[in-house]
This record gives sequence, C-alpha cells and structure tokens, in this order.
Amino acid sequence: MEFLNRRKPIAGVVPEGDHGLARSLSGLDLTLLGIGAIIGAGIFVLTGIAAATKAGPALSLSFVVGALACAFAALVYAEFASTVPVAGSAYPYTYVTLGEFPAWIIGWDLILEYALACAVVAIGWSGYFVSLLGGFGIHLPDALTRPPSDGGIINLPAFAVMLLISGLLAVGVRQASLANMLIVVLKLAVIGLFLYAAVPHVEPVRWQPFMPFGWSGVMAGAGLIFFAYIGFDAVSTAAEEARNPQRDMPVGIIASLAVCTLIYIAVTVVLTGIAPYASLNVSDPMAFALQQVGERFAAGAVAVGAVAGLTSVLLVMMYGQTRVFYAMSRDGLLPAMFSEVHPRFRTPARTTMATGLAIALAAGLLPIAEVAALVNVGTLAAFILVSVAVLYLRRAEPDLHRPFRTPFLPWTPILAILACAYLIASLEAVTLWRFVAWMAIGMVVYFGYAHRHSRVGRGG
Repeated sequence: MEFLNRRKPIAGVVPEGDHGLARSLSGLDLTLLGIGAIIGAGIFVLTGIAAATKAGPALSLSFVVGALACAFAALVYAEFASTVPVAGSAYPYTYVTLGEFPAWIIGWDLILEYALACAVVAIGWSGYFVSLLGGFGIHLPDALTRPPSDGGIINLPAFAVMLLISGLLAVGVRQASLANMLIVVLKLAVIGLFLYAAVPHVEPVRWQPFMPFGWSGVMAGAGLIFFAYIGFDAVSTAAEEARNPQRDMPVGIIASLAVCTLIYIAVTVVLTGIAPYASLNVSDPMAFALQQVGERFAAGAVAVGAVAGLTSVLLVMMYGQTRVFYAMSRDGLLPAMFSEVHPRFRTPARTTMATGLAIALAAGLLPIAEVAALVNVGTLAAFILVSVAVLYLRRAEPDLHRPFRTPFLPWTPILAILACAYLIASLEAVTLWRFVAWMAIGMVVYFGYAHRHSRVGRGG
C-alpha cells in the first residue's frame, strides 16, 4: 500500500530551466484557446437537441446551471494553474496534493475525456462538412461518410480532419494557436450574424411554456450541454507553454468561461424564440431555425461557422490529449515515447501523430455519438478531485506562494463538488457503468505498468 503515500513536492513538479516546450502563449492566446474549445459542438449541435428533448426554452437556465458548476471549478483550477504551472491539467495538481494513485485515476480519466471528445466532435464536424458540400452540389457516397455499423465503409471526413489537426499540432503549438485565433474570430462573427439575422424574427410566445419538462428537465439539459463547457479545462494543459503562467493562466481560464457563457445564453434565448423548441432536434439547429424564418444566406453562413467552430474544438481537445500523455509519461506512469519532444518543432510530435491516428480510426469506424456523455462524467469527476485537492493543499501548505487564490474558501470548492456530483447523478446509469469499466481498465494498467515504472516510486 506504499503507493498511497507517493506524492510529488511542489518544487519537483515545476520544471526548471529549459523543459523542452516552447513558452509562446500570451493571456489573449490562452483566452482564445478556451473560447476555441468551448464554442463548438455545444452551441452548434447540442443546443437544439437539449431544447427539444430535455429543457425546452428553459435551456438558457440549463446553461446558467452548467456555468455555475464550471465557475466554481474554474476558480479552483485558476489557483492551481498559477501555483503549479505545468502541462497535464488536473493530473499534476492531484499528484502534488492527494498523491500518485488519485493522480493516475484523474490522468486516466482525462485520457478518456479528451480522446472521446475528439472522436465525437470529428463525427459532428463530418456531418456539417458533408451538408456544406451538398449545398454546393457535391455529394459524397454514403460508404465514405458512414461507419461500418451504419452501412458504410468509413467516415472519411472525420478520419481526415483528425489527421490534419494532428499534423498541425505536431508542427508547432504557436502555429496551431494562430490558426485557432483566426477560426475563433470567424465563428464569433458567424454567431454575431446569427443573432443579427434572427432577433427580428423572435416571437416571445414561443417561450411558452418556459419549462415544459419541469426543473428536472432543466437539470437533465445541464447534464447534456455540460459537454459545451469542458474547453476551459484544456486551457490549463497549456501552462508550460504560457509566457507568464502565474498571471496568464487565471486570465485565460476565467475570461474564456465568462465570454462563452454570455454567448450561449444569448443564442439559446434567440434560438428558442424563432423556432418551436420541439422542432430543434436536428444536427444543425441554428442553420435549421434560420431557414424556417427565410434567412437562407445567414443559414449558409452559420453552416460555415459550424465547420470552423468544430475545427477549433478539435484543435484544442487534441492539444489537451497529447499534453496529458506528455505529463504522465514524464513521471514514468506511461512509456517514455509519450514525452519525447521533437528537436525542431519542440512539440511531442510522435505522440501527437500516433494519438491522432488512433482517434481518427475511432472517428472513422465507430459510432461514438452514443457514448458522448462519458466525456461529461469524466470531466465532472476531474473537477471534483481538483476541488478536493485545493482544500487539502490550503491546509497542508498554507504558506505556499499562490499568485491567484480561490476566493471564498472553503465554500467555492465545496460548491464545485456538490454541483458536479449533482450533474453526475443526472446522467444515465449506462453512462456511469461505462465509466466504471474504463476506470477498471485503468487499474489494470496502473498496477501492471505505472506502479512499477513511476519515477516518484523509484526515488526520481
């Protein structure tokens, strides 16, 4: 049971000198990185599904509930990101507080979160891309747009976009950040166009009844659309590539969450005001609603924005996936190949391409969509552990230098724990069992490999 006592000292978890990764991201870059991840599948796909099947016009309240849960967690993450500015997100935060075994659990959890998010978003990207091509009279055969389980051969667009994103990230994070910045500007402009075109068509009568599924529907909607908020977690994986992580990490995390929450609420209110909520159970609700009120040009522009938006989500989720691998490998919990940095690009290029290929195959060949809720339960579990960790660290090392301090301790992390646990309870039982199965596999890997190769365990 000695593994329960393995912990990294704070001084040991923060690399000194040239750690290999290039520090090239500013506070604005990190904020846009978060917006790039948050504004994507949630606003372009899940808003319609959640409104039609879960919450109705009260989906705006679902976004408020989800944002509150994230806001509590974001304040906790901001303290850790400024105090422990290393790659890996919740994984290193847990390692220095609760120890190696909880850190392994959260790292294994994050691997599932990011990989599955990438696969699901790639499939959604493929759907919008195929629809966009159809608008230009280009029709791909079903065999190349559907997985084998749906009668096709491979979802080729989903496969191809994952390889493209992986190649971009392998070349360099600065180049990827510039691409993300351009995409974020484009999709924010498209969302602005949606609001401009749709607001004149809003009919308040469509907001009645406001809560057709009751408060339980609002909470179920929050559990579903929580997928939309996981992007700020990806910001914390960039700590070792931030120019001034103590200052810029809290800015990037909190600013991206605040901006995106306001955008989500505005879009939801307008969307349910121009189309009956029951009609929005489609893969492209924003474009669909605009078509219903005769705004066909704006509908086409939204389709373009959706492709761009989902591309930036893939970029950030894939980035987070490889940095978690990088951090765990550097600690010996995964093979050394995952932490090798390319001598020219100064990125974990080999890991990025290998991981990208695996996710591309999953997106191209498997019907991933039905397990998308696993992303939510994994993220919520991570938020709970990090909230516990910040409470522990405040008590264990009260004099530690903290450039950013979580306000209203202990209530903020306690509220984060309660809110996340409540959202987990709102998910379907089959989702929770799948999560348990994934964690059981993680236990086998830990005791079969990670426990014996841990650098901390070997005195490294």
